[in-house]
Amino acid sequence: MVNEAHIASLQKALQQDKLDGWLFYSFRGSDPIAENILRLDHAKFTTRRWFYFVPATGTPQKIVHAIETGTLDSLPGDKRVYLPWQQLHQCLREALGRVKKIAMQYSPLNTIPYISRVDAGTIELVRSFGIEIVSSADLVQVFEAVWSDEQVESHLYAAKHMREIVDEITKEVRRRVRENATINELEIQDFILKQFDRRDLTAGHPPIVAINAHSADPHYATNAADNLPLRKGDFLLVDMWSKRRTPHAVYDDITWTFFIDETVPAEYQKIFNVVRDGRDVAIKAVQSRYSSAEVLYGWQIDEEARRSITEAGYGQYFLHRTGHSIHEEVHGNGANIDNLETQDNRRLMARTCFSIE
Repeated sequence: MVNEAHIASLQKALQQDKLDGWLFYSFRGSDPIAENILRLDHAKFTTRRWFYFVPATGTPQKIVHAIETGTLDSLPGDKRVYLPWQQLHQCLREALGRVKKIAMQYSPLNTIPYISRVDAGTIELVRSFGIEIVSSADLVQVFEAVWSDEQVESHLYAAKHMREIVDEITKEVRRRVRENATINELEIQDFILKQFDRRDLTAGHPPIVAINAHSADPHYATNAADNLPLRKGDFLLVDMWSKRRTPHAVYDDITWTFFIDETVPAEYQKIFNVVRDGRDVAIKAVQSRYSSAEVLYGWQIDEEARRSITEAGYGQYFLHRTGHSIHEEVHGNGANIDNLETQDNRRLMARTCFSIE
């Protein structure tokens, strides 16, 4: 349930950004970001449109349908109930009052589709009242991506155990190969999941275990129909993520590669070094710009990593963004490290987390 203190924190952020308010809207669960920030029950199914307007100062305004009047009862504020569509428009006009500039879950030109939750027609409706709409992208980060002290601790717990699991994978694979015992992708995946259980970790999806050509598919799903065995001379990629089994814990996400032999062939080592160097360039760019108090955007760090790998001659094979936001979901609602799939122009904020992959 949202209390007055939470509304006050929303209003403080609006005042800092010099906005008149933040308009939340959802239709049949169309905006999970709104549900998260307003702490609504995700399991509660609604079939009619609702709006919730948080002004920079003053009392929030609720707009709900006559057959679902209790939809926003967990939120403070004045309630308006509509039935015909004309009444909805009138309620919305009255609730917004004389505001000039507000935020909504909207992304100009759909630059950041993760934020673009409000349909074009609703944007047109609000604009018809003479109101300027700006993207809530960075506001969303403040309330959906910034970590608490407890979340930092939960991440460090997961990170410690995930790194130990890498070592356990190494030991198990080495043992099986040396004993000429069979092991395949699914068996390695099962080994990892058992490690998660022993360490009080959970993941929303099983880890990716990919051998040889499977590792070239960024979103390969380990499966029984195409389950490769691991042999000496093979290349193995493990991409895994997990978080502690506690409320509001955040994820750790790690990818590790292995070559199954006593030595690594020169070509494999060369490509590994190219990827490693691209990662290090990205990390150094974040560190140097952040330490000098520069405003930093997700797309800029992707560009640094991409330039490094392109200059090494492998840019055409770099088919994925450099990284993604991490929070209570492994793919969070903060800035991604991306200037490929999208130009992520969200700021990289203090106490937020993202991967460099």
